[in-house]
Amino acid sequence: MKDLDKADVLEPNNAFILQSRANDKMMFEDCQRVLEDLDKANVLEPNNIFTLQCRVNVKRILKGHQGALKDLDKVDVLEPNNAFTLQCHGNVKRMLEDCQGALEDLHKVDVLPSHGVKPTLGFHKVKLRKLRLGSTLPASNSKKG
Repeated sequence: MKDLDKADVLEPNNAFILQSRANDKMMFEDCQRVLEDLDKANVLEPNNIFTLQCRVNVKRILKGHQGALKDLDKVDVLEPNNAFTLQCHGNVKRMLEDCQGALEDLHKVDVLPSHGVKPTLGFHKVKLRKLRLGSTLPASNSKKG
């Protein structure tokens, strides 16, 4: 990481250096500093999907769910129907007790062509949470892709 700190001094506006250092810091669980690097990288390259998705992960670790949703919304605009983004969106909404919104996002994932992302576990978690909250579940009308 010291080499990346030196590289950042030499090239302070290099998003790749900031992303790499953020990744290293995440391994050492310094999430607040990770988020600072990712925020700087986002200013330099505001439409970089990798940076936005990394920020989502760190914000979720730090319990910054509203900020994670904002980043996910931006990724969804840049890359619509991204199964990973939709699944994360559903999981963050689930954490915020928005069970209906979570189910809607996870249903969208369910009808997309499979790229290794399937919302099965997310569905079960949302269903359990809705049952605990006393809500009834809507019938699923999704088609398997």
